[in-house]
Amino acid sequence: MNLNITGHHLEVTPALREYVSTKLDRVIRHFDHVTATHVILSVQKLKQKAEVTVHVRGKDIHVECEDDDLYAAIDAMADKLDRQVLKHKEKAGDHGHESVKRQSIASAD
Repeated sequence: MNLNITGHHLEVTPALREYVSTKLDRVIRHFDHVTATHVILSVQKLKQKAEVTVHVRGKDIHVECEDDDLYAAIDAMADKLDRQVLKHKEKAGDHGHESVKRQSIASAD
């Protein structure tokens, strides 16, 4: 996986880089088909913003979160991203199975 972390009005320290990469490892553990990840950390007056775009096979997933604390924004971003990746994984895995069930029920009647 290609991980790119940038900062707007903020210097990305090694501690921030490590924190983001450990949070995103959880997403990779759930879904193997992540090809690239782009994280943008920004500061806007009193709000800290974390956003990520994850490129998976067939789709780009984008999540953004704002909070007073940057680490809290990164945590919320990772939680949202995890839910969206699991949802995408379930949709991709369920492809075609529902129609087979409907056909077998219809033929039984």
